[in-house]
Amino acid sequence: MSGSEPAHGTGRTAAGCRPEPVVYEVNTLVWLGEMERRYGRRMRLQDLPKDAWDDLAVPGADVVWLMGVWRRSPAGLEIALRSRGLVGSFTEALPGLSMTEDVAGSPYCVREYVADDRLGGPEGIAVARAELDRRGLGLFLDYVPNHVAPDHPWLRERPGCFVRGTRRDLDRDPAAFVELDGRIYARGRDPNFPPWPDVVQLDAFAPETRAATAEVLSVIGEQCDGVRCDMAMLLMNDVFARTWGEFAGAPPTEEFWPDVLARVRDRHPAMVFVAEAYWDLEWSLQRQGFDYCYDKRLYDRIVHGDAESVRAHLRADPGYQRGLVRFLENHDEARAARALGPGKERAAAVMIATLPGATLWHEGQFEGREVRVPVFLARRPDEPSDAGTRRFHERLLAAVRDSGLREGDWRLLDCRGWPDNLSSLDLVAWSRSAGRRRHVVVVNLSGRPAQARVPLPWTDLAGREHDLHDLLTGASYRHPGAELRDPGLYVALPAWGAHLLALDER
Repeated sequence: MSGSEPAHGTGRTAAGCRPEPVVYEVNTLVWLGEMERRYGRRMRLQDLPKDAWDDLAVPGADVVWLMGVWRRSPAGLEIALRSRGLVGSFTEALPGLSMTEDVAGSPYCVREYVADDRLGGPEGIAVARAELDRRGLGLFLDYVPNHVAPDHPWLRERPGCFVRGTRRDLDRDPAAFVELDGRIYARGRDPNFPPWPDVVQLDAFAPETRAATAEVLSVIGEQCDGVRCDMAMLLMNDVFARTWGEFAGAPPTEEFWPDVLARVRDRHPAMVFVAEAYWDLEWSLQRQGFDYCYDKRLYDRIVHGDAESVRAHLRADPGYQRGLVRFLENHDEARAARALGPGKERAAAVMIATLPGATLWHEGQFEGREVRVPVFLARRPDEPSDAGTRRFHERLLAAVRDSGLREGDWRLLDCRGWPDNLSSLDLVAWSRSAGRRRHVVVVNLSGRPAQARVPLPWTDLAGREHDLHDLLTGASYRHPGAELRDPGLYVALPAWGAHLLALDER
């Protein structure tokens, strides 16, 4: 990837949200329920004691994303409970669940962008933001731009915001259309999957939809520092046109997101926008105004690829990479402990903690949880916390925070082997430097030992010895500067091993 920086680059700041922020995602209803059980009483967000908020201030985090705070749709819940497949996923994740107590409905089938009463309504969100701010943390919330619940007020008040159909369309394809109050609407969809039965499709080309979206996002912006926009690429002109064909009509001259985000930023210039993005559309969405976009490609290469595929991904333009969100899990993906296993998860965690761009951690990841809980549920099964996994992640995040490693220039480094040892192909390495702070990260992305020479990029190393201190293990290594440049730092790592090295002059 090359070219100019996105129109709204990653230098935006907000309360608790610095460039390349570390984001901690929390399933709000699940977390609140666990706080209620911990403290033995019913609570809203504004009722939580200080200790509960302290728990969210994980080492090195800049932002807490409270996922799923808006009013969920009763109509959508009824539809979900008629789905044998969905109900089966609920009982698989939470054996013995109560359909009335534990199934809250989908947070992405939004009835209204008002905080749920179970969380304490708007006052609960205001208290949450204030408590996080006291701990130096920003607050992110969700927005779902593609669709709304079938009982959303816009269906009565703003029918011009939706993709409409005819009686013939409904008769021909009842799974793709729905009749509400005498009008035929298209059900929401992703072009690669069947329509979602519990939501109604917004029309990205309609001026009324764009104005209404900007209004809602502006109201949300009064309550938080940033918004994660669900499936943001579905609103792009070309994607929407391909998805809806004749139902969409002619695309407008201006794209959806530059139009909407410009209006919101007139009121909230520091508001941060994160796009859930797929299909290699991250660069396009950055250029359309998003500060950060999901890096699903890196996730897939970590889970299913090898070190060379990861290196190829990291050769992209650094400006583009600073606008990506690196993650190993989120509420849509399998838990990392299950998908990767403990050794590979730790190696990958070192990677995403130190690469340029935003970092997303998912509550429960640090404890090694393995059950991915459907977002419909308000409770999750009890799982034992893995103390070693917890200690590793706390040490990693604290080391990155305290060292200033996420600041400054980033460079991908070569890992050079020799003819009778090609294990260097399993290693990935990079450096970061800001002023006199210099760091080197080397990760073994294989289940076998690996060795390499890693030439360091700094031209002033020769003529002195240097100490390299491993921030993860506490070990120190001393090397002549000329050797660090050529042939390079000698590295020997065990399976899934990693170095996080700080270079200090002697």
